[in-house]
Amino acid sequence: MIEKKKVSVAMSGGIDSAVAALITLEQGYEVSGVTMKLCPKISNDGTDLTLNDIADAKAVCDKIGIEHTVYDLENKFHDTVVKDFIDTYVSGGTPNPCIVCNKLLKFGALLDMEIARGADLVATGHYAQIEEKNGRFLLKKAADEKKDQSYMLWSLSQHQLSHTLFPLGSLTKPEIRRMAEERGFVIAHKSDSQDICFVPDGNYAAFIENERGEGFPEGDYIDENGNILGRHKGVIHYTIGQRKGLGISMGRHIFVAAKDAEKNTVTLADEDKLFTNTVVIRGINLIPFDKIEGKLRVKAKIRYRHAESDAYAEQTGLDEITLTFDEPQRAPAKGQSAVMYYGDYVIGGGIIQ
Repeated sequence: MIEKKKVSVAMSGGIDSAVAALITLEQGYEVSGVTMKLCPKISNDGTDLTLNDIADAKAVCDKIGIEHTVYDLENKFHDTVVKDFIDTYVSGGTPNPCIVCNKLLKFGALLDMEIARGADLVATGHYAQIEEKNGRFLLKKAADEKKDQSYMLWSLSQHQLSHTLFPLGSLTKPEIRRMAEERGFVIAHKSDSQDICFVPDGNYAAFIENERGEGFPEGDYIDENGNILGRHKGVIHYTIGQRKGLGISMGRHIFVAAKDAEKNTVTLADEDKLFTNTVVIRGINLIPFDKIEGKLRVKAKIRYRHAESDAYAEQTGLDEITLTFDEPQRAPAKGQSAVMYYGDYVIGGGIIQ
C-alpha cells in the first residue's frame, strides 16, 4: 500500500485557504489545518478579529473532518515582518511586508515546524502554480490573472517550492466561492482581506511612531538642486510618486521624487522626473536557474498592481541584477520588489535599491 502524503494547510480563516483544504483532502492527501496567530486585529468596537478568523478556520476543519492546530507566532511575526516594515520605512524605503511574511513565516517558520511534525507538504490559498521540470521546481502565474499572486512569492527557494502546494492555482475566484457555498462553509461570503494586517486603518506613520515610541522630526522639502521649498512633517509620511497630502503649494502638480532619511529631506519634482529606464535590485532570488548569463529578455514589474513591461535583465553582481526597461517606469521605490517573468513563469526578483 502506498502511504498517503501528509499535507498541512495554512488556514487564515478566509475562503481561499478553506477551499484549499477541501481540494487537498479530495485529492487524497492526509490533511490537517494549521492557523498562525500573527497579530491582533482590533475592530472599532474593541473585538479582536483574529479570534474570529481562528474560529472560522476551526469551523471549516470541523466541517470537513480534519484536525486544526493554532500556532502563536505573534512574537516572531513582530520581530521579523513588523521590524522589517518599520526599519525600511524609517530608512526611507517603501516595504512590502507580505513578501517578507511569505518568505519567513508561511514558507519559513510554519513549513519548518510542519515538516518537523511529519508533514510532507504545506498548502496555502495563494493563487499561483508550481511545476517540476528537469529536477527544478518552477513558479507559475495562476490561471486567473486577476487574482494571480506570483509576484508575492518570488523569494521562495527550491526547498520551499518543493514542499509547497497551491491547490487554487488553476481556479477562478467565482469557482472557489461556488465550492464553498456547495459545501455549506460559514465563510462562503466572507470578504477578502485588503489591508496590511497589522495596520488595518492604513495609517503607517502613526503605527510606526507608536511602535518606536517617538515622533519623526519635520525637515526640508527641497528641489533637485537642493533649494529649500518648505517644510515636511517627517520622512515616514511620504512615498515615492506621492502627490496628494504634501501640504505645499507650487502652483502646479508636484511629486515626491526622493527621500533622504539621514539628511531628513524630501525631494519634490515634476512628474516627468519620476521616470527611469533602469532599476537595480539586490537580495535576489532566481527560480529556474542559479544565475543569469548575459542579457536575458524578460517582462518585469515594479509593483504588485502594475503592468509588466519589456526589459533586459543583466546580473551585474553576485547579488545584483540591473533591469533596463524599453519604456521608462514611473517611481520605482526603494524597498519594493521588482519581479521578472518569462511568459507565465517567474524568473525571480529582488528588492529595488
